[in-house]
Amino acid sequence: MSEQQGFTVWFTGLSGAGKSTIAEMLYHEFQSRGLKTEILDGDEVRKNLSKGLGFSKEDRDTNILRIGFVANLLTRNGVVTICCPISPYKETRDACRELIGEFVEVYVHATVDEIAANRDPKGLYKKALAGEITGFTGVDDPYEVPEDPEITVDTLSQTPEESLQHVLMRLQELGHVDDDTVHVTGDRVHSGLTDLRVSEAGTVVKEH
Repeated sequence: MSEQQGFTVWFTGLSGAGKSTIAEMLYHEFQSRGLKTEILDGDEVRKNLSKGLGFSKEDRDTNILRIGFVANLLTRNGVVTICCPISPYKETRDACRELIGEFVEVYVHATVDEIAANRDPKGLYKKALAGEITGFTGVDDPYEVPEDPEITVDTLSQTPEESLQHVLMRLQELGHVDDDTVHVTGDRVHSGLTDLRVSEAGTVVKEH
């Protein structure tokens, strides 16, 4: 039996773009292929590994570099690692890429206007756009779009299933998976690695 080769799939994009949803679905695809897999979700890491950090650029960078450090440990020990923090700054993403080596960057594209209009259940974007809260990524704090990601998905035009299919297709082209078939449909067991859960209808949804 050949030893599993680790690699990291690093999702980046605005809050609400769909990173965690696609990451959760991808986790189940890797599990169905018998791959040892972990997710380092931005919100969950902040609750544990980075508890106490704020949202200054320095603290955001520290959070991302901590995620990159853990992802490197997992990757070099043969674990397929999925990371899905916002990671707004190119410099820190590039530092993680250099550290980890086997690094696949996935840019999850969605616009502030779309998210504010349709994916903002807590109203945070509306408050940021109104100037009621500050330091919000994509509004008054920068989000640096990846210049040359290995994969781009557009959740404005794609369903989560279509985005997942595109990610799998590119991972196959890059030699990380043997096939791009979506193995898991319908109900998905909660991984416990993100704050997503399975709805009564059997789809993966965000807990609020």
